[in-house]
Amino acid sequence: MPLSRLLILLFAALFAVPAAAANVAVTIAAESARPAPGKPLAIALTFAPKPTWHTYWKNPGDAGIETQAAWTLPPGATAGVLRYPVPGRLLVSGLMNYVYEAPQTLLAEVQVPATASGTFPVAVKLDYLVCTDEICVPESASVATTLTIGDGAPDPAQAETFAAARRAMPVPLAEAARYTVTGERVAIGVPMAGLEKVRGAYFFPLRDGIVDYSAAQVVTRSGDLLRIETKGAPTGRIDGVLRIEREGEAPRGFLVAAQPGTVPAAGTPLAAAADDSGAGAMAFLPAFLLAVAGGILLNVMPCVFPILSLKALSLAKGGTSDRTARRDALAYAGGVILVCVALGGAILALRAGGAQVGWAFQLQTPEVILGLLLLTTAIALNLAGLFEVSLPGGGAGQRLASQGGAAGSFWTGALAAFVATPCAGPFMATALAAALVLPPLAGLAVFAGLGLGLALPFVLIAYIPALRRRLPRPGAWMGTFRRILSVPMFLTALALAWVLGRQAGIDGMTLGLAGALALGLLLWWIGTAQAKGRPVWVPLGGAAVAAVLAIIALPTAGPATAQVASAGTLAAQPFSEARLAALRAAGTPTFVYFTADWCLTCKVNERGALRDADVAKAFAAAGVTTLVGDWTNGDAEIGRFIDARGAAGVPLYLFYPRGGESTTLPQILTPRTLIDTATT
Repeated sequence: MPLSRLLILLFAALFAVPAAAANVAVTIAAESARPAPGKPLAIALTFAPKPTWHTYWKNPGDAGIETQAAWTLPPGATAGVLRYPVPGRLLVSGLMNYVYEAPQTLLAEVQVPATASGTFPVAVKLDYLVCTDEICVPESASVATTLTIGDGAPDPAQAETFAAARRAMPVPLAEAARYTVTGERVAIGVPMAGLEKVRGAYFFPLRDGIVDYSAAQVVTRSGDLLRIETKGAPTGRIDGVLRIEREGEAPRGFLVAAQPGTVPAAGTPLAAAADDSGAGAMAFLPAFLLAVAGGILLNVMPCVFPILSLKALSLAKGGTSDRTARRDALAYAGGVILVCVALGGAILALRAGGAQVGWAFQLQTPEVILGLLLLTTAIALNLAGLFEVSLPGGGAGQRLASQGGAAGSFWTGALAAFVATPCAGPFMATALAAALVLPPLAGLAVFAGLGLGLALPFVLIAYIPALRRRLPRPGAWMGTFRRILSVPMFLTALALAWVLGRQAGIDGMTLGLAGALALGLLLWWIGTAQAKGRPVWVPLGGAAVAAVLAIIALPTAGPATAQVASAGTLAAQPFSEARLAALRAAGTPTFVYFTADWCLTCKVNERGALRDADVAKAFAAAGVTTLVGDWTNGDAEIGRFIDARGAAGVPLYLFYPRGGESTTLPQILTPRTLIDTATT
């Protein structure tokens, strides 16, 4: 057993505080209430961890402990090994864990003796480890059921439990796999038909010493061979489970047994494998163009429009040459594109390491929200005329959104891109989803296209003198207009304070508002000093220190109770894959949507189409159940589910008709769209 697992178990046993109640609910079920003598009997053990807790797969990865079962059976009866469903991944502090964060069912087979008669009691004591991201607790559960020997007929009440459990189990592959080791790298080749529809794959080894768990797995396709390459140097036969995600299908698991052999060199990345003769380029171009269009639309968002307006109006001032205007436009575009590419690169890097993140992932961190709250407060107060940002050598009266010089334009563009990340709108969903599955360079180019679209209006104004001439002439009205532009920035700050309260609780929101108040007082002091011609570097430094201290002091604990609001008049239930699977198995039409408090488009839809009374009536008449997944603070299960559907983030709207596959709805919802979806 690896040292890391022994240490985790030791520390869990020594320092874990005993819980008042178990963190995992365990139940037992038999496939037949009347098992037949001499026949095998299937037993289902269902583990349901509390929210934020997880249990472990047979091979737990870098840390964790496999579940142990001690059976108590009638004389002559024996129990087989536990069979596990396909696990998920959880990366914690650089350690890759193979876990279950949702309810899962393990199967075992009990052999009933041929001489059995009368009652047949089955009991098992289960020892397992249950953890959050911060603490692990070893727990035990004893469950039992008493059966009666009979004809072995399946129990109808348990039919769906066992059917769902078997669907979740990995199935054997028809062909043998092979692997080759080169240095410290291992490449596994798995023959498999239908690879043109595969969107993702991951190999879970069944024993230690096969791969480096935390290393990224590079998956490519060579004809009908799926190739998985990662860090490792195994010997002998290697066994594991291959999780496959196909377009339009639920993820599936396959048992892989690979012997040493020859594996071809890396082939085509899965995203580009649909057409080896140039489909990658054909997929890239539409994604790039959609990203540009999505970036253009971001300019009308309340947190971006004031910045763009002031930059544009700065060109209307007299004395701005064509050369200067173009220089500032290129610097502004450089700042925008650099931030978009940096965020895209961070997303791709985190996903390569096993994390399930999407666009605006940084907004799941309360410290980032607090930083944006303080920043937008300062911008709003600046626009309102409370103070100016004066920099030595840069000219008095320079402002964040209208200061001259290439450096000022660059940082203004960077600011505009960063504050635009909570927004998602038309065109962006398809473009960014494609960026996540395209080869890395092509994916980064799509993120650059988003930045290009965001910067394009200002670039066009700077490069086309006719557009600049159409701008209003400078005058006293510009001061009034500037103060009007402070209103959407104040509203943005207010919205960020609300999001902070949802993420870090009332204490976090109070600290954020106190930090904004302290910052406002410091900036008022700066404005007063400026009016008297005094130097302002000391109070500016004080403002920066206050902002940093507020971020450091932010409480790390979230709200005491998770808040999953209903979708207006729709009676929404919290999303889980287990709940969705149960509804689909029962033939219930289901509407699933994923939201976050920092997602502007999500909130517009929730206040509009999702709150429409006619939509609620149509859903009720059609028997539609609504599930909502809240991604405000990040959630591994939701992240994996969104990723498996080829989406880059929220909002995501799915409809599962009775007995059919899911349909993805537009990101901008209308009542008619929802009503037509429910009634067709």
